[in-house]
Amino acid sequence: MRSGPTTFASLFSGCGGFDIGFAEYGFQSKGAFDCDADAVENFGANVDGPVSRVDLTEGLPNEESLCGLDALIAGPPCQGFSTAGKRIVNDERNSLLTLTGILAQRISPKVLVVENVAGALSGEHARYWSELDAMMRLAGYRTHTMRCQVSSLGMAQMRRRVLFFAWRTGKDIEFTDPQNPTAKLRTVLTGACNHANHNPIPLREHSKEWLIARRIKPGQKLSNVRGGENAVATWDIPEVFGKITSNERTLLEMLRRLRRQERQRDHGDADPVSLARLEKALGARFQRLVESLIMKGYVKRVDAGIDLIGTFNGKFRRMSWDKPSCTVDTRFGSPRYFLHPSQQRGFTVREAARIQGFPDNYVFQGSEQAQYRVIGNAVPPPLGSFAAEFAMQLLGRGQ
Repeated sequence: MRSGPTTFASLFSGCGGFDIGFAEYGFQSKGAFDCDADAVENFGANVDGPVSRVDLTEGLPNEESLCGLDALIAGPPCQGFSTAGKRIVNDERNSLLTLTGILAQRISPKVLVVENVAGALSGEHARYWSELDAMMRLAGYRTHTMRCQVSSLGMAQMRRRVLFFAWRTGKDIEFTDPQNPTAKLRTVLTGACNHANHNPIPLREHSKEWLIARRIKPGQKLSNVRGGENAVATWDIPEVFGKITSNERTLLEMLRRLRRQERQRDHGDADPVSLARLEKALGARFQRLVESLIMKGYVKRVDAGIDLIGTFNGKFRRMSWDKPSCTVDTRFGSPRYFLHPSQQRGFTVREAARIQGFPDNYVFQGSEQAQYRVIGNAVPPPLGSFAAEFAMQLLGRGQ
């Protein structure tokens, strides 16, 4: 029989997205801990429960007061695991995943829930996840890892995450995948203008960014390294990047294709193309075309080969009204990376927050740069609620 409140605490709590999800499911907070001043400021202004700015590598204050919690939740930094970053195996932030297990062993909650990016399960980086799993099993917990696409929670965002559960309650439950229909961006953003943190900043008309943005349609991005209808190359925008001839376009498109076919390195997804290969494909004229494109700023010499200038795989990504957004990250307010579906601007803080599932009564504090950062780093509240339901079941208090 249930007696008293169902308690939890959070490590690496950020601005409180994970905590909001657990609170909505009936958990009562006994403490939240993070080292980021902006995240702690926003948490304190918007989320119920005590929050402390703490460097968890130095331990938890009043650790004994947390012993015996019903649930401990954690969202340790994901930057070292993310495929959007450099994925350095020995990134010091990766060890914070195993630190979570060490602290959990000391606190001894009935249930532990940890969230991170899907990249934490890939390649050499998976050793940290395996270590967390092993240490919790050694401490007498049963464990389960599940992958989750948040769009399946009914969110208007494509965001792949993994959840780790460890429990010592004697319960056996079924971890079912979410199967809710994906929301459309139009539905989520409607009415955002009526709430705090909505400060749209249009691109300056006829600026370089404005000229680029107006050529990018919904679902498209600026990219020289991918072809197809969803990629707009710099040479497709001559009013910004300069005019080219039809023969120069042929060379650029060939270069785009060959740089991914003729691999020289065992890392990255492309390499410069050798002069010999270009000469074989284009004949004697290739040298003149190369020199012209170097002068125009479209290609460059790299060692004994030629490569494109601007080898990023997509900037100025324009979202579509009738589809979910791509992953909200810390740069979501910058139109150089993400464009509003129909306006020549990036997304406002409120729009980013709505896509992440934050309620409109959460009013973000600090500089706008800090607001975008804490939103992008947050665990989406709906994902928190999804995890909280399993935690309740593991405690024998499920609905």
